[in-house]
Amino acid sequence: MLTFEEKLAIIESFPQLSKKKVSLGRFNFHYEESEHEKKTVVFHLHPNGNGFVYAGHLPKKATDDKGMVNIRDYSAEQLRSLIEASIDFLSKKPEPKQAQTEEADGPVEERWVNRENHTLLLVQEDDLWNIYAGHNLDASFESEKEAIEYLQDEGFQRA
Repeated sequence: MLTFEEKLAIIESFPQLSKKKVSLGRFNFHYEESEHEKKTVVFHLHPNGNGFVYAGHLPKKATDDKGMVNIRDYSAEQLRSLIEASIDFLSKKPEPKQAQTEEADGPVEERWVNRENHTLLLVQEDDLWNIYAGHNLDASFESEKEAIEYLQDEGFQRA
């Protein structure tokens, strides 16, 4: 688990985010150029290492009711990837509700397994290819090719 200072350094490395001090030594980070009503990318980063990142690009099952993901146990790579995806999502104009359609078959899902029998799930959701370890988001990519290269580099193969 990353320390508060390590998480803070990673978050502060995103120049497009502005830091706001809130109660109990916590910080929020806002993306002021957001095309959505939502501007908070990092919510209540606490000195104990707990905090949340907005993940509106992820399916509702992967977030809490406010669209947030808890980052307490995230690695540096996972945290950077999630913040990048959040900023990317917020920088694009939302689609009008009537223009959004669901595919009849639902999202594409593939199981990947490594030699130790650990399983990851590759899921196409909207414009992203997300990799889940259980219910936790492990990584997010803009193309299937990138996601598959990552899985193969990590020693996984299709189940």
